[in-house]
Amino acid sequence: MVQLSRWKVILLALSLVFGLLFSYANALSPAQRAALPGWAPKSTLNLGLDLQGGSYLLLQVDVDAMREKRVANLSEDARQTLSEARIAVSGIVRDGNGVVITLTNPAQMEPAVTAMRNLLGGGMAMGSDRTVSRQGDNRIRYAFTDGAVTAMGPTAVDQSIEVVRRRIDSLGTREPSITRQGSERIVVQAPGESDPTQLERVIGQTAQLTFQMVDVDSSVQEALAGAVPPDAELLMGEDGVTPYLVKRRVIVSGENLVNANVTTDQSNRPAIGFRFDGQGARRFGETTAANIGRPFAIVLDGKVISAPRINSAITGGSGIIEGSFTIASAAELVNLLNGGSLPAPLTVEERRSVTASLGADSVAAGKLATLIAFVGVLVFMLLSYGVLFGGISVIALLLNGLLIIAAMS
Repeated sequence: MVQLSRWKVILLALSLVFGLLFSYANALSPAQRAALPGWAPKSTLNLGLDLQGGSYLLLQVDVDAMREKRVANLSEDARQTLSEARIAVSGIVRDGNGVVITLTNPAQMEPAVTAMRNLLGGGMAMGSDRTVSRQGDNRIRYAFTDGAVTAMGPTAVDQSIEVVRRRIDSLGTREPSITRQGSERIVVQAPGESDPTQLERVIGQTAQLTFQMVDVDSSVQEALAGAVPPDAELLMGEDGVTPYLVKRRVIVSGENLVNANVTTDQSNRPAIGFRFDGQGARRFGETTAANIGRPFAIVLDGKVISAPRINSAITGGSGIIEGSFTIASAAELVNLLNGGSLPAPLTVEERRSVTASLGADSVAAGKLATLIAFVGVLVFMLLSYGVLFGGISVIALLLNGLLIIAAMS
């Protein structure tokens, strides 16, 4: 007679309990699963798009439109920079990946070039993606490098994938598939979402990123009690616990944010570097100059993700957000800032709804095939190895299948 050691018996028993506990929900109806106690496992096998049905979208990332906008921002950056340096400009025209600036007075060429090169540095190692060069006695070319223009495409697609993923996750869709196709396309497969139009609307929503002043003249506690000033609004922090009272007036929105990156402050601590376009830089510079010592709120999707204090006027379109950041938290915040809004427009190239009727037929056929195959294996094992050893192998096969279903559930 076969003797099994105690630890083997215990291990087999625990395996059986694990298999039953995490797989039995598959045999229950949705109503029965909902009635289970809170501690009981309720997860079931997740059927893919071909079996469960759902929505399929093929999205085209309009990289060309994004590049056009970035180049257009160069013109505004140059105009503001030279205006602050009191250098007269007679014209700024588009030229390939950049713009050509014509100076009114050729004698101002040296200070103009210096001002534009200072714009590249910004004190935060940003600007390596752009160049400034002389063209004649009174013209300066300000442009993106070829490498920067080439990198805009892959970067935009990667950021769009993350934004799309967050949008779909907000619907509660289980295990959506979001993949790159080619260089500028994204394939979205969302099992269980039968309406591709609704999915398209959610994906097309751009995250609302705003910079607003914190209302330090009013009491947050009074606002929590219902006494919110008419020019302010009560928002919660990203942790869902900390309340903030912020002014309704938006200083700068995410549309004006060119990029954000992880950098360091004067004490070599992790910080957030950011850069606005020309219009955003003017607004932000004027507001920070008038509110030194006051905090401003960075609001993403209606939640305050950071509320740093203005230590000095932030002009020139770039600045540093200082705080008690770690490298990880700074990187996370940068991802939110860069990925909060779609970097480029998305257009739907193909949309289709996959019905679950074909999937239901496939599931039913699969169940029947599994039953027939199991009966065939059962008969074969019993005839080949006898009732004892054949029965043991069949039991092992059942336990193996049970554990696979439990792990997948």
